[in-house]
Amino acid sequence: MKANARVSATAALLLSLGMLTGCAKLKARDQLTKGVAAFKNAQYEQATNAFEKAIEYDPTYDTAKLYLATAYSYQVVPNLLDDNNMKIANKAIDGFKAYLNDHPGDKVSLQQLASIYRNIKKYPEAKQYEKDVIQVDPKDAEAHYTIGFVDWVEAYDNARQLLAADGLTDDGAGNPKMSKATCEKIKAKNTDLVNDGLDHLKQAIAINPTYDDAFQYLNLVYRRQADILCGDPAAVKAAVANAEKASQDAMGARKINEQKKEEKLRGGVTMN
Repeated sequence: MKANARVSATAALLLSLGMLTGCAKLKARDQLTKGVAAFKNAQYEQATNAFEKAIEYDPTYDTAKLYLATAYSYQVVPNLLDDNNMKIANKAIDGFKAYLNDHPGDKVSLQQLASIYRNIKKYPEAKQYEKDVIQVDPKDAEAHYTIGFVDWVEAYDNARQLLAADGLTDDGAGNPKMSKATCEKIKAKNTDLVNDGLDHLKQAIAINPTYDDAFQYLNLVYRRQADILCGDPAAVKAAVANAEKASQDAMGARKINEQKKEEKLRGGVTMN
């Protein structure tokens, strides 16, 4: 009788624990639903609170963890480096990294991390996560484009600051009036960035031949290439010519894309 009593008590306890666990999971799902609704209405703080509660109810709820990191990422203000914004950014970063630990190679998490690091101006980290995206999906033209874009941002900022020391602003055509000292400094700062930017933008275009933004930034990176060719007028002229061609290609690609959009819209029209 005592043995049977113990079995009955154990079964009752397991049943009770199962009911509690099931109840917690239901509450977690309810909070997730509320969080998603708030997120869709751009109420990111409310969404964050709901996702946090969902995880409190169910610490194994991976979907809630991914949504929580995403909600934090939407609250990061680009290019703002104050303590509060960095705190939010780091919460998002920690969330996506934790999710990646359990889901290695998750493309969305890699893309989000690249975006957050770019928004807080941690460019090496941003580019590395874009490269991780390419490892997962070699045909991701946007990842190649984004690396090229970030390379240009860094190179342009370097050039702008160094030219200012000569009392110059960028002329977009090799800046022939810069001093030899500035020329050498720009070469040292920007050569690797320019080469990397050209490589990735060309790869983006190879994957998507009508990638108009990639063509436009190819134009801009060629103009940074003209800077590092200082001292060789013929090479500078060739780089500027490549830039102008890329700009023309951007306009051509944009026109093709606009035509495709118009055709798609016309194809969706029905007549009664």
